[in-house]
Amino acid sequence: MVIYVFESTGRDGLRAFAGDRTGSSLPARHGPWKALANISLRQRLPHALDRKVVEEAMAEHGFQMWRLKKAS
Repeated sequence: MVIYVFESTGRDGLRAFAGDRTGSSLPARHGPWKALANISLRQRLPHALDRKVVEEAMAEHGFQMWRLKKAS
């Protein structure tokens, strides 16, 4: 399964994974969303996120959001 990575242009540091390249399942209230990348089955997710957990959330909700840590 390819996982698509999106960035919210309305909320700093908010990112999301989705199963479709358009991000149609992403919540509009946190958008607009900008496509950043796609991750194939053989590639690791950013920040050592657990692929199984992300795929389960995508199956249940259509997406998985995550937030970048603020620089200290």
